Amino acid sequence: MRRGTFVRWGVPIAAAAVIGAAIGAGPVIAAVSGEPVLPERSAQQLLADAVAATSKEGGIAPMSGTVQQTASLGLPALPQTGEASPLSLLSGSHEVKIWYGGDDKVRVALPTQLNETNLIVNGDTGWYWESATNTATKLTIKAEAGQDKRALPTPRPTDVTPQQVAEHLLANVDQHTAVRVINTAQVAGRPVYQLVLAPKDAGSLVQEIRLALDGETYVPLQVQVFAKGSAEPAFQVGFTQVTFTPPAAENFTFTPPAGAKVEEKTIGAGMEQDLAADRAEHTKDVAKQAKVVGQGWTTVAVVPFSLSDLKSATPSDGREGPGHGPGPGGGTGDPSALIDGVLKSATPVSGTWGSGKLIKTKLVTALLTDDGRLLVGAVTPEEITKAAGTK
Repeated sequence: MRRGTFVRWGVPIAAAAVIGAAIGAGPVIAAVSGEPVLPERSAQQLLADAVAATSKEGGIAPMSGTVQQTASLGLPALPQTGEASPLSLLSGSHEVKIWYGGDDKVRVALPTQLNETNLIVNGDTGWYWESATNTATKLTIKAEAGQDKRALPTPRPTDVTPQQVAEHLLANVDQHTAVRVINTAQVAGRPVYQLVLAPKDAGSLVQEIRLALDGETYVPLQVQVFAKGSAEPAFQVGFTQVTFTPPAAENFTFTPPAGAKVEEKTIGAGMEQDLAADRAEHTKDVAKQAKVVGQGWTTVAVVPFSLSDLKSATPSDGREGPGHGPGPGGGTGDPSALIDGVLKSATPVSGTWGSGKLIKTKLVTALLTDDGRLLVGAVTPEEITKAAGTK
């Protein structure tokens, strides 16, 4: 699957996770009312239920379904980059289909208007199929002795579903958030509880985040992020159809069609350890230069950055297959068009901290200062410029 296939789902999901990275909960108790009728649960009970459902040691139960992600972030008009571009998920609606039979049986399909891309993992073998190029890549998945196959670089359903977002949100609950339960509802035809997380600090751009928890399993079926002053969610990821039964075995088998170009690749066997080491080193380098200002929902990240850094960004090398360019772990799309569009919409600002360019969307504000700093947070412009004055 093209790198964008999973990465572009990861971009908005990660954005939502960052927004909720420091949320908190007080001892709020609320009754569930409305239709459909479900047993009454307090906010604290639902918090515990949701955490348990997203962090089971044995993984989630077998399931299948269709996930839809929508975004309306208030960005300037985006360039026409095509359905395969990561930029496409910054606006509009997009779907992905998943089948999950266990940690070693996963299928993810991204249908587009005319084509479909599939990644199928079945034990030690996987297939990456791209109908647009009539290309199939057979993947041999190897693990080191004693290594858990779940640690291998293969997707899990929580990488593209509301559960991943909810897990990040729930893992950092503390005193900065008010939590309540509102009326029950239906998502994907199933009755759900609605748990609402709202920032206590007025400096946040987030009005509230709603988690729809399945009334039977407490698995998050939908996450909605509402910006202040908006009646509709600025970001939403949720199931439109879901079934909590083991998918049929044929969903995890694949035979390349006649005439398809077939390639073979091996992943694992130390690859994950090498990637983890690289990520750890990169994180260490970033941590030395970056800092965080504020706390809770008004946290602002500050990193060294400049306009020349943005303009030096380059597209991928175009190689295909897992780990390269269009394949899983690769990359697609030149960000320069988006960067130019965003910078054109930026507002010049100045203060005792200096001067720079301010970019505001419904949920995120960014400040690129002339002295070489990038400040980003789900905060108001006033909060971001206040942070800029903190040396």
